[in-house]
Amino acid sequence: MDVSQFGSFSPGRLAPISGVKGLTHAFVPAGLPPAWEWPNDLWPLLLEAHQRLAALDSTGRHLQNPDLVLRPLQNREAQKSSSLEGTFTDPQEQLLFALDPREGSSRDDPVNARREVFNYARALRLRRERQELPLSLRLIKELHEVLMTGVRGSERDPGNFRRLQNQIGRPARFVPPPVPELPSLLDNFEKYLHQGGPLDPLVRAFVAHYQFEAIHPFMDGNGRVGRLLLAVTIAEWCGHVNQWLYMSDYFDRNRDLYIDYLFAISARGEWANWIAFCLRGVVEQAKDTLVRYERLISLHRDFHDRVNRRGASTRLSRLIDELFLAPIMRVTRARDLTAVTYPTARTDLRTLEALGIVSEIRGLPQITYACLPIMDVVYAD
Repeated sequence: MDVSQFGSFSPGRLAPISGVKGLTHAFVPAGLPPAWEWPNDLWPLLLEAHQRLAALDSTGRHLQNPDLVLRPLQNREAQKSSSLEGTFTDPQEQLLFALDPREGSSRDDPVNARREVFNYARALRLRRERQELPLSLRLIKELHEVLMTGVRGSERDPGNFRRLQNQIGRPARFVPPPVPELPSLLDNFEKYLHQGGPLDPLVRAFVAHYQFEAIHPFMDGNGRVGRLLLAVTIAEWCGHVNQWLYMSDYFDRNRDLYIDYLFAISARGEWANWIAFCLRGVVEQAKDTLVRYERLISLHRDFHDRVNRRGASTRLSRLIDELFLAPIMRVTRARDLTAVTYPTARTDLRTLEALGIVSEIRGLPQITYACLPIMDVVYAD
């Protein structure tokens, strides 16, 4: 880490370290809230960001079953956040993996990339399942444990804060705080999650995201946990009924700026540039998300109309809803969902194929169908 880049406006201090080859100093961020005054020229951008978020939340509140939209968007977020860490998977292969997740490595997925993405999607849903827990260090550790189980870094103490010095990049472009500094920093961070402060809640979420990444409390998986936590804080602090907004797509498309703006806060206290960058991302992502879930809602309506015109059974309606939760389906899954025989389930999926809703994936051990229109909406850039 080039210590010469850290100036007098840095919101923290450099701490000497020893015993780690090539590292001489680590950065210790100051506690939250930040000693930073909100610049008036950011008000219009903040207002637009909130207007876009309000439109998302308003539409989402009227959905009869929000999971039909949320689950596809969460699958997209899982892939985009993982790609920021250099983990790339094919959407169809990823969805096939989710049908039957396997422990450990495999010959065609030696780094367990698919499980990394699968774990991220599971962790996104964990917050909804653990609503009795406040935003806390305990919740953060649970998210980390889910993320890191059975993947690269799983040997690095999942679910526990680090007990060794870590670094970002080799050679290090950033060195997080030494281990003895972590308890006080994490205590301050947890208090900030609970107590808030004078900043707008959306701005607070991005301030907390910076702080988490600067502390880097785990040996591995910090970026993914930080982006998970960002989705949670935006939704809860802005009073949304669900996690409608995910930022990883924007951060992935602007990867260098994302990294540079985070570092610029540590080195020079450049909060305004970071917040402006994030608010522009909120506007972009909110627009993109609204288009995607309007298209998903339209698809859902269209598929049901096709089935109704056919005069088909309510079983097909059940299968359509399930396709929005998981757009790849085996005959065995259709059989179990609708409590019919295997031949009847096969006939039902063939009917959906005749209606242009699903297509058979050839060459698999089990008969499997994919809903390509849903996948196009979710995964197309």
